[in-house]
Amino acid sequence: MSKPVILASQSPRRRELLAQIGVDFRVVTADIDETPLPGEDHRAYTLRLADDKARAILVQHPDSIVIGADTTVEVDGDLLGKPRDAADAARMLRLLSGRAHQVTTGIAVLTNDQTHIAAETTNVFFSAMTDDEIAAYVATGEPMDKAGAYGIQGRAAEWIPRIEGDYNNVVGLPLAKLASLLKLLK
Repeated sequence: MSKPVILASQSPRRRELLAQIGVDFRVVTADIDETPLPGEDHRAYTLRLADDKARAILVQHPDSIVIGADTTVEVDGDLLGKPRDAADAARMLRLLSGRAHQVTTGIAVLTNDQTHIAAETTNVFFSAMTDDEIAAYVATGEPMDKAGAYGIQGRAAEWIPRIEGDYNNVVGLPLAKLASLLKLLK
């Protein structure tokens, strides 16, 4: 890259994924309001937050390439972000149990004179979970910092028999989509 790259995310999973494709970057986190707007669907929400995060950092680092990202889980039109507490995590897992849902990640790649945004959606299929399995999983603490209260790359993998789409998207950063946006930079 001709300019320094900044990842506007505190997610350790996004850091690992970005490093996986050989991008040299540093992390600067953005503090933005993540409240969904009235009537905003999950795709528009993730695109707006990715863009807002990247713009907040670009103002501070105008000579950089800034990557913003946000991931949501959607089931029955409801956005599932990170759980507020253990009870909220259990509620989310009960919603996902035994059915399919969509994971969408919005990505924004910004410079002072370019904006490239895109979203990736993956269908994730969950097996049925018992109340005891949900309680045991929540007790591990793993669900607490993840959209939809689960990590496909962690213990929740035992309840995910298949996905349709990009696995890395479910982890939090669709690498092929991101690489295509980075290639658009002039």
